[in-house]
This record gives sequence, structure tokens and C-alpha cells, in this order.
Amino acid sequence: MRKEDCFYLGKIAKKFSFKGEVLAYLDTDEPELYENLESVFVECNKHLVPFFIESSSLHKNDFLRIRFEDVNTEEDADAIVGNDLYLPLKMLPKLSGNKFYFHEVIGFEVEDKRLGIVGKIESINDTTAQPLFEVLNKGTEILIPMIDHFLIKIDRENKKVIMDLPEGLIEMYL
Repeated sequence: MRKEDCFYLGKIAKKFSFKGEVLAYLDTDEPELYENLESVFVECNKHLVPFFIESSSLHKNDFLRIRFEDVNTEEDADAIVGNDLYLPLKMLPKLSGNKFYFHEVIGFEVEDKRLGIVGKIESINDTTAQPLFEVLNKGTEILIPMIDHFLIKIDRENKKVIMDLPEGLIEMYL
């Protein structure tokens, strides 16, 4: 399985028991969706390796207590602590309306209600306090805050994000 075909689920945070159980931090708003998984991909040396789950249960909101097959000792658990967890993209729950996954809108056009087509979403910067659409317009990068108030519609059919941007935001880049 290639990393491009998967989504980041979380990270194995620490050992939980002397029998090889681990606690995984889940990077999701709905951890209960992932409580009964049969397997996950664990990133080991830049490769995704399938790990089969014997049992799992939610632990303190964002953590999943996992017992993997063939991870039976503290030493086995130590070997995977700190590694990232991935699942195939097809396992993501479908979103509708104005909810979207960041990877889903890459390549979509941003259309402003007032100005028309602003450009194409090249990537999303989520390292800032407010995530930003990084939009390319004829070689110029435009940073647009992902604020619900600005978002009118996610048009999946036509691959567009329709927005009502404040006057002057786009103009300051062009």
C-alpha cells in the first residue's frame, strides 16, 4: 500500500501493558469510528506495514488501546512506539455539504462570489493557527483563510470551492 493511497489516522503514543499493548493517539474528531478495526498500516522505515488487531478499545477520548497480533512483549511494543498509523482512503467516511477533507479539495478552483475564479488550490497549510488554502493564480500564490463564514459551497461535481471573500483580500496579492 502506498502512502498516497492512505490517510493519516494517528500515532502509536506509548506502551500500555507489559503484554505488548499500546496506546495510539487518533487524529480525528470521531475516534469511535475506528474502535473496531481489523487492521491498520504502521509506518516502519518509510514503508507501510499491515498490522492485524486482536482487540482494541477507546481509552480517554482520543486514544485507542490496541493489542496487535504478534506484538506480545514490551520489547515488541517498544519497536513500534512513535510510528504513524494509516488507513486506506476508501475507509474515510463520506462527507457532504460544506464539510470536506483537506486532500479532497486539492486541485479544486476557488471561486469568489464577487471576483469569479481566483485560482486553483495547490495545497492546504494547516501549520498556522488558521488553516489556509494555498491558491495559485497565474504564478502568484494567494493565501485564503479557511473560515466557515467565507465558505459558501463545496461543489464536488464541478471541483470548485465557492467563497464570499472580504473585499481587498485577493486584490492585495494581485
